[in-house]
Amino acid sequence: MSDLLLQLLDTPQAPLIIQKAQIFLHNEYQKRQAFYQWLDEDKKAEFINGEVVVHSPALDRHNSAMLLLATLLRVYVDDRRLGIVRAEKALVELTRNSYEPDICYFGPEKAASIGEELLYYPAPDLVVEVLSKSTEKIDREVKFADYAAHQVAEYWIIDPKRRTIEQYGIDADTEEYALLGLFGIKDTIASHAVRSFSIPVRAVFDVTANVAALRTLLTAP
Repeated sequence: MSDLLLQLLDTPQAPLIIQKAQIFLHNEYQKRQAFYQWLDEDKKAEFINGEVVVHSPALDRHNSAMLLLATLLRVYVDDRRLGIVRAEKALVELTRNSYEPDICYFGPEKAASIGEELLYYPAPDLVVEVLSKSTEKIDREVKFADYAAHQVAEYWIIDPKRRTIEQYGIDADTEEYALLGLFGIKDTIASHAVRSFSIPVRAVFDVTANVAALRTLLTAP
């Protein structure tokens, strides 16, 4: 039992606080259902802590990094039948919030439950978010905590301006994300969630390096 819950139960006001929380969450649930009715394939939006967050168009360096990594990851996963990869328009539904990660990977077990008519995806095994000025706070705070709470095993944060990738994994003791490494343009990053997936960081930011990395992935034993 968490320390926060123990503190709540230790106060005489606990029943009243819980009642108010239940009313609040019910109202938030209604807002979330309205969000689902409003959302369509032309809108880029998320539902975060009771609010609809509509995203503006991203800079080219953001789109480029997302597409280059998504290409490498999807081709590799498809070639080895390791699950499925989705990019940008996959709405991931967690307990309270609904996100559209830049890239998400579902291993074989979760992929088996995802059919062609699925609209809302479960918690992925790997999530990648590409930073932008408008989303960095959400990516580093709300999503960072929420993905870990829902046991998303691995989380990459890409900074297209600095050309770096931060890799996080869940700490067994705290059940929160711990930094596994900060990788720069000269480094190689290896996924823990996607078996044997290893790429040069440069391949996420440079087309020539991306094509070379793709050839390597497809010919590796």
